[in-house]
Amino acid sequence: MVFLSEDSAALLREKVDEYIAKPKGIPGLVCTIVNKDGARIFHYAAGHRAAGLDEPLDTNAIFWLASCTKLITSIAAMQLVEQKKLSLDDPDQLETVCPELKHVKVLEESNGQSLNLFAKRSRITLRMLLTHTAGFGYSFTNANLKKWNDPVGVDEFSGRWSDLFEQPLVNQPGERWEYGTGMDWVGLIVERVSGLLLDAYFQKFILEPLGAEKITFIPTREMKDKLVFMHTRETDGRIRIRQHGHLLRHALLEPSEDVERRILHSGGAGCFGSSGSYCEILSTLLNDGLHPRTGSRILQQETVEEMFKNQIPQFPNFGRQETPSSKPALIDSSMEVYPQPPDQEQGWGLSFFSLVHPSRTGRAAGTGYWSGLANLVWWVDRKREVAGVMFSQILPFGDKQFWECQAEVETLLYEYLSSAA
Repeated sequence: MVFLSEDSAALLREKVDEYIAKPKGIPGLVCTIVNKDGARIFHYAAGHRAAGLDEPLDTNAIFWLASCTKLITSIAAMQLVEQKKLSLDDPDQLETVCPELKHVKVLEESNGQSLNLFAKRSRITLRMLLTHTAGFGYSFTNANLKKWNDPVGVDEFSGRWSDLFEQPLVNQPGERWEYGTGMDWVGLIVERVSGLLLDAYFQKFILEPLGAEKITFIPTREMKDKLVFMHTRETDGRIRIRQHGHLLRHALLEPSEDVERRILHSGGAGCFGSSGSYCEILSTLLNDGLHPRTGSRILQQETVEEMFKNQIPQFPNFGRQETPSSKPALIDSSMEVYPQPPDQEQGWGLSFFSLVHPSRTGRAAGTGYWSGLANLVWWVDRKREVAGVMFSQILPFGDKQFWECQAEVETLLYEYLSSAA
């Protein structure tokens, strides 16, 4: 098993502290790293729960996981694939479960000016949804989608059905990779096939078997008391608490008896949780679907291997497409989230990046990883038997200090990672 010596862990803590202490630095973050045995070889919180408030952040802090939710949704879908209740490549089955997908149209420019809706040339499959090639987008990265519903607008975090499931496609299915709401459709499909709300499915078949107690779509009062404040970095670099609070608000309001059924369970971005609980999932993926301590198996080894395999070799430069921000308050146009030399092909697994080549920080080829809008990141390196997360709550996505800190901490980790027989 891999481990860190105490001296090496101290160097990682010093690096995190350096970024917290900088002028206009990161207000607070938690970094948790686990090995294949499920041991937390690094588990550290630094900074404060909120900028300007004297409340130190601790390792039990709760974060809006944003798109880190997608990994859990993909696990749920692949469980149903294993059970033959879903197929990755059967559009007939998918349209039976979600007839809405049969009729969705494609938003395209007509004559280089007006926007119009056109019929699909191909049908959508579950594999397309999991690989972001089905044609859906996000209004904060697709200018046409942002304009489509003007002046009302589109808000994927409103909790309204229409903002997620009444959007048109922005590309023809199968013809392009574009990050979007496809994983929300996957979550809806899981609900309809299983007969359970997505949170109930997650708890019963994924989270409870792994002992991941602090992940949910509906935070308890105790979890909300540990919830990290959402922050905004101003154009001058200053950090402040976000004026309107958390972006995903509908699940944070005082619950009533029917709160579970009143909220929309967003498979693309709806979960809240702690870094420790999230790493229970990651250590299970390190072990080919078997939790190292509880002995619970949530996926078969061959399923995990399929999830980490590059699914879109036909798009080797998909992450290098120019995607200027349509909503600068949410995402920075200049962010490059794929740390690879430009001459290397890129890979995408079943809901996350899959490295075709080793990364500059030390990740092995085949590593899977993804991030969340409020500047969170997870990764699973099955070859080097290490996985981890770094979580913050800062908007817009692409915070330079967060990603520099993440890269430097990870580089130190791989430099000092040791093995024990």
